[in-house]
Amino acid sequence: MKSIKLVTIGGGSSYTPELVEGMILRQSKLQISEWWFVDVELGQDKLTTIVELAKRMVKKAGLNWQIYGTLNRREALKDADFVTSQFRVGQLDARILDESIPLKYGMLGQETNGAGGIFKAFRTIEAYKPIIEDMKELCPDAWLINFTNPAGIVTEALINRLGWGKTIGVCNIPIGQQKAAAEVLDLDDKQLMLRHVGLNHFHFHEVWDQDGHNRTDEVIEKLYGTEREDKVKGVKNITSLDFPIELLRSLHLLPCDYHRYLFIETEMLEDSIQQFKEGTARGEQVKKIEEELFAVYRNPHTDEKPKQLELRGGAYYSDIACQLIVAIVNDTHEQFTVSTVNRGVIDYLPKDCVVEISTIITANGPIPLAVPTVSPFVKGYLQMMKQMELLTVEAAMTGSYDLALQAFMIHPLIVNDARTQVVLNELLLAHESYLPQFHDSIEKIKIKEQKHD
Repeated sequence: MKSIKLVTIGGGSSYTPELVEGMILRQSKLQISEWWFVDVELGQDKLTTIVELAKRMVKKAGLNWQIYGTLNRREALKDADFVTSQFRVGQLDARILDESIPLKYGMLGQETNGAGGIFKAFRTIEAYKPIIEDMKELCPDAWLINFTNPAGIVTEALINRLGWGKTIGVCNIPIGQQKAAAEVLDLDDKQLMLRHVGLNHFHFHEVWDQDGHNRTDEVIEKLYGTEREDKVKGVKNITSLDFPIELLRSLHLLPCDYHRYLFIETEMLEDSIQQFKEGTARGEQVKKIEEELFAVYRNPHTDEKPKQLELRGGAYYSDIACQLIVAIVNDTHEQFTVSTVNRGVIDYLPKDCVVEISTIITANGPIPLAVPTVSPFVKGYLQMMKQMELLTVEAAMTGSYDLALQAFMIHPLIVNDARTQVVLNELLLAHESYLPQFHDSIEKIKIKEQKHD
């Protein structure tokens, strides 16, 4: 069995115990010689806690994996075979700013959508620049499994602008969709095949059973229509307001939970503003959950992933990363929905852009599968959202204020009026310490504000 060196960037994340559990469960398919957990100085305490918990979990499993924690990224990356990424630049305080500043002006504030999502991409892509430079020098053959959000935009930057072709973007939404479809059809999820088309957090899918029958319309009714069963829940970080069922019926495609922000925009915005006013916005909730989780993690008797982690949201993220690594190492040709290069499979999007689609995973990476046929409605939305992503990436890479403004203007969840630049400028100032590429623009904003004062 091949032995690998694994590195986790953002090792102090509250998700990490799920990653450790996932690897332990796959010990018969994968041998780990070294596992390095890396974080920044701000995350030192969390990193120490996670590393000690990981050691206890590995010891309980009777494994001899060598576990290390470090703030020295270069020390960890040397000769790595796989690098997983789950970091949050600015931690949860930055997320709260992403949510609260747009909401203050009456537009959506969300971790991966709208203005907040664009700024999370700006910070993350900037942080990735030195990481990739180190990887090119120290582990040029490593696979990078990215589940740092917004995963699709970040993966686009990693592959097409930072030049790390061996990158796979991962999201937990597709596996949750498979489990939901299986539940309402009363089948095992392995008896179904989902076929995805689109972008991360903006994809559509069909459901097929093992007999080759398209069950999509049936699942639409059972999840959102006349046969809806309340036992099936959506993702934890999105309020499960009702989709416009006639739209779904007309498309013959199942939506992503995040489509609610576009398809019932007014209702979702009102819900987000209400949560913000009550102090229960998602970032604030997660902050409290993480405090509780780390109290459990610090307990020297904790030697397994605690049940409370399920409240954190993002279930299956880490598990998918583990499955992907096993699939690549063992060349299993399993099907996964991931963010990867289009290769022309979606012919109405740029040939080499990053999309989220169903693929077969091989030792050489993902091979895209044919995608469902879609209506002009879906094509139009995907083309607009992809151009927004490309503008966001280019703005992040160059620090161009003009491109950042264009990304804002084309995003359907950002209001185009006098507030647009107000929100853009306020977010630039709020995240200044993490956005050196925008230094000149930020200085101009400061000078302009001083003149107004």
